[in-house]
Amino acid sequence: LVDYEVLKDVYRPSHADFTYEQKYGIRDWRGGGRASARTTLPIVVAGAIAKQILKEKDIKVFAEVAYMGDMEQARNEGDTVGGIVECRITGAPAGLGEPMFGKFSAELAHAMFSLPAVKGFEIGDGFALAKMKGSEANDTFIKRDGKITTLTNHSGGIQGGITNGNDVVFRVAFKPIPSLAMPQQSVNRAGKPCEIAIDGRHDVCALPRAVVLVEALAAMVTEDGLLRL
Repeated sequence: LVDYEVLKDVYRPSHADFTYEQKYGIRDWRGGGRASARTTLPIVVAGAIAKQILKEKDIKVFAEVAYMGDMEQARNEGDTVGGIVECRITGAPAGLGEPMFGKFSAELAHAMFSLPAVKGFEIGDGFALAKMKGSEANDTFIKRDGKITTLTNHSGGIQGGITNGNDVVFRVAFKPIPSLAMPQQSVNRAGKPCEIAIDGRHDVCALPRAVVLVEALAAMVTEDGLLRL
């Protein structure tokens, strides 16, 4: 509690302190508010159950860190870093997702953006597809082992918002944690300029804990899609 006392009347840059207070007229400055990653515990529990159900259907969900800033350097400087988590869903059948508001890609994005600190999401080659020609980006259909599939997977296993039977591959970008040990300029609740530096135990990066959250939500979205088939 002592670590958070300095935050009682100050808005942390890029934190939900300000927006929550604007919307609800109150915020929990002690670190246990709705914007805290502590609220993701139920996601881990529900995701673990969903993964067990999917395992019985030979569907696996695996996430890993694709990129992360230099945590040691950031820690020494009193700073924080962000990174990217890549997730792969294998064994999902073709046909998951709806043509309009229930696109499988949209459901995944909706779930991932529910996590604290998420600022980016892409399926397959994502933004890189914008720099390709159609002849480079298209996934050519082929027949392999008696099944129709594609030669490449630039689409990340989703076309038209519906899974095509290939691995579903997506990436989630997490911004740096806003609570810094180094001094930052901000304002207090009265709008008066002030300087803030947060002491105590605070994470340098969300990535080590975010991987399991991405897996959990991906598993839940996949199971939801299967229930709709």
